[in-house]
Amino acid sequence: MIHKVEGDILLSKAQAIAHGVGINDPMDKGLALELRNQYPAMYKDFYRWCHQHNTRPGEAWMWGGPNNVHIINLITHEGMDSQEHRHGKATLTNVRHALSVLVKIIASEKFTSLALPRLATGVGDLDWDDVWPIIENSLGNLPIPVYVYETYHPGQAADEPVV
Repeated sequence: MIHKVEGDILLSKAQAIAHGVGINDPMDKGLALELRNQYPAMYKDFYRWCHQHNTRPGEAWMWGGPNNVHIINLITHEGMDSQEHRHGKATLTNVRHALSVLVKIIASEKFTSLALPRLATGVGDLDWDDVWPIIENSLGNLPIPVYVYETYHPGQAADEPVV
């Protein structure tokens, strides 16, 4: 079941946090930057993973860190333009595919809760009104609480309903 919440996703009590990135993303903006700053090893491991695999948009990669932290990087954006160093934009197709991989990760890892932001609407440049129905269709029937952080309030813990 999905719960829309407001607050700082980094303070979430969810077992895993998912967010959207691009292939070889520098993670230098928004939530990705915050995660990179908090978990520098995640960024290094993600960069290595992208270079070692034939990574494609629509995939997902999970990182496990200290204190049982789980970050799921959803490849919602096209790759970076290496000539101009511009972030690739997200597509609804990539979001849909990445969320289907996320559902498989949740099942295989037996996660009991998940938090995610307004996926692909910042740097990804998608409209929330287009992304939200995809999230509802992909994650709405999961038997775990999914906390969608609709509004960011730094340093403020969200009211995440316990189910």
